Amino acid sequence: MGRLTGKVIIVTGASRGIGAAAAAALAKEGATLILIARDSNRLAEVALPLARAGGTVLSRGCDVSSYASMRALVAETEDRFGHVDVLVNNAGVIEPITSVAESDPEAWARNIQINLTGAYYGIRAVLPGMIAAGGGTIINVSSGAAIRPLEGWSAYCTGKAGVHMLTRAVALENIDKGIRIFGFQPGTTDTDMQVIIRASGVNPISQIPRENLTPVAHPAAAIVYLCTPAADDLNGQELNLRDDTFRARLDLS
Repeated sequence: MGRLTGKVIIVTGASRGIGAAAAAALAKEGATLILIARDSNRLAEVALPLARAGGTVLSRGCDVSSYASMRALVAETEDRFGHVDVLVNNAGVIEPITSVAESDPEAWARNIQINLTGAYYGIRAVLPGMIAAGGGTIINVSSGAAIRPLEGWSAYCTGKAGVHMLTRAVALENIDKGIRIFGFQPGTTDTDMQVIIRASGVNPISQIPRENLTPVAHPAAAIVYLCTPAADDLNGQELNLRDDTFRARLDLS
């Protein structure tokens, strides 16, 4: 049995990058997975090998920026499996990369709708069931951009700053209800988002060579760890994969 056998886990943005790597790592630990993303075809490519390996995996096309879609997804999960044990709020976008003065208002607002409002929608959908079940875990994939402005990233930085405060607010309101919630900063990870960032040529992050980026297996390992009781003492905190003390818990060099 794995460390997460019997746990029902929803992963958003699971069709690529950190979400796909986390799905594989969580499946290896025995979790029952509900994987969601807007790209249903690419999501199926992630889910199929996990199911063939013996895992219980559902994949659903779902836009996190629609509360009705998120609520329906959670309702289906609760009907099939009883309740949700873990929500991994991973879905996110970097665009638009541009100055505030030149930004498209609709594109800017869409970023906030996915990165911040989408995280809220996921939490709002799962939280009542978690509270009724006596507990649950929420992992908000955050960013150093939550606390540090970067040129061209006004929408992304603002959205992630909001997620940081959302994590703190949920922790404050649910400290006595069995809810564990974490903000998790994976750092500059080798994903499709970094391809977009490098192509933009904007701000120092775009200049980081690919060989210096963090492999997706590292944040995936951190997400697995945060799902386990070993992380209980970190409840309510914003955790950074670059922090040596946290990395030591994960046995990452």
